[in-house]
Amino acid sequence: MQTWSVGILCYNESRTLEPLVAQLRDVLQQLTNTFEIIIVDDCSTDGSRENAIELAKKYPEVRTVLHETNLGIGGALRSVYSNARNENVGIIPGDGQFDVREYLPFPELAKGHFISFYRKENTSYSLFRNILSLFNKKLNKVFVGMNLKDVNWTKVLKKADLDQLQLELTSSLVESEICAKLLFLGNQVIEVESQYLPRVYGQSRGASAAIVKKAIMDTWQLVLIMRRFKKKNRK
Repeated sequence: MQTWSVGILCYNESRTLEPLVAQLRDVLQQLTNTFEIIIVDDCSTDGSRENAIELAKKYPEVRTVLHETNLGIGGALRSVYSNARNENVGIIPGDGQFDVREYLPFPELAKGHFISFYRKENTSYSLFRNILSLFNKKLNKVFVGMNLKDVNWTKVLKKADLDQLQLELTSSLVESEICAKLLFLGNQVIEVESQYLPRVYGQSRGASAAIVKKAIMDTWQLVLIMRRFKKKNRK
């Protein structure tokens, strides 16, 4: 039976955090005997941090990583990857828009494989957000040679594979870096259609001007990173 680590990315998600942890615990108990839940609070201001601390006291499987400054989604992702202890590593948003029951068909993940869930429809996204998603996908295909259906949605990765990648990016494009490096090394992707649940509390922050600007700048950096990585690891 494989072991699991699942990170929850949390920024001002106080109303969804506790029910999400409860549901995730139930799912993980069906998958494995050994698991951990890592709540990464990215400097919340709505009481989410205090909720996370209380949940860690309540459940022995829950740990917290508390950012003292807001590091954005890239920093939160990296905190999960660096703190995960178990064989399979997943990351989900704290807003409850990923249905954690979608993990249930995958209690075992074969060596050399990773799961990439993809949202078939983003009906709750604005036209601007959908255009940005399409633009990101095209950039990944043209400049990085990666053609995943949805590189920015949740995944399940092998911890041993992650530890070999020497990640460089600190923005949300770290997900593109991970997938591009894994695919170049010969890992097989399992793409799984995922339901995108409506947000019940708060507002999405994924398309702010600062985030978009950082992503555009990091796209070129990703190209250079992959050139170096391919040169170093080419057989």
